[in-house]
Amino acid sequence: MNERAAPSDEQLVAYLDDQLDAEQRTRIDTAIAEDSTLNLRLQWLARSSLPFKDAFAQLAQQAPMDRMQSMLDTLPSPERPSMDRRWFLAAAAGLVVTSVVADRLFLGWQLSQEKNNWRGLVADYMSLYVPETLEHLPSDEGTQQAQLRSIDTRLGLNLVPAKLVLPRSEFKRAQILEYDGVPIAQITYLDPANGPMALCVTLSNSGSRHFAHERRHGMNVVYWADMEHAWMLIGHNPAAELEDMAKLLRTRLST
Repeated sequence: MNERAAPSDEQLVAYLDDQLDAEQRTRIDTAIAEDSTLNLRLQWLARSSLPFKDAFAQLAQQAPMDRMQSMLDTLPSPERPSMDRRWFLAAAAGLVVTSVVADRLFLGWQLSQEKNNWRGLVADYMSLYVPETLEHLPSDEGTQQAQLRSIDTRLGLNLVPAKLVLPRSEFKRAQILEYDGVPIAQITYLDPANGPMALCVTLSNSGSRHFAHERRHGMNVVYWADMEHAWMLIGHNPAAELEDMAKLLRTRLST
């Protein structure tokens, strides 16, 4: 494995299956620690319960199965691909980057014609979080301000830690994620009673919208929009409690 190259999906699957030597594992450990996107990719690959069969069902129905089978039958047995976990996950993950079907697989984001599926992506990401994900992150104001500046630059906001304080919940991290070139900011909190919670925002030109509710992955979501941004607050907190916090944040962030 090239020390400077990002690990491939097949190497990450081998890492998960404990099939690498100590030197290779050390290189991947280092890469994961330095690259939050790579860490997220590893977590996705670890979710072996993802609905691969359902995601590919529609494509499979359209495939010329008889012709494909006759082509496979002409191959010598040793050349037929073995469908072990490592091959399948690496192949599926490769399609995530290169095909429309794979867009549905990536973090479970079920893409359709509706405009608000960014909330599904965020919810899939948040479903990986446990309190230990956030407990040991630095939470000093200097670190928070530096993280918020990176969000301000990408999304045209003016965020300061004081405006993001929430009752009982501790501000733990602010970071920029990106899907298909679209930046999504995630500001995470740790609630001692309900666990991880996140305020997320992306660019939007669909106009101002009042608060609405939904549930994703067993979590409550409150979402709204102003003239330039779409917002959401997601967590295991009761829906009414989340809306009260959302109202507080909207009031502060609009001033």
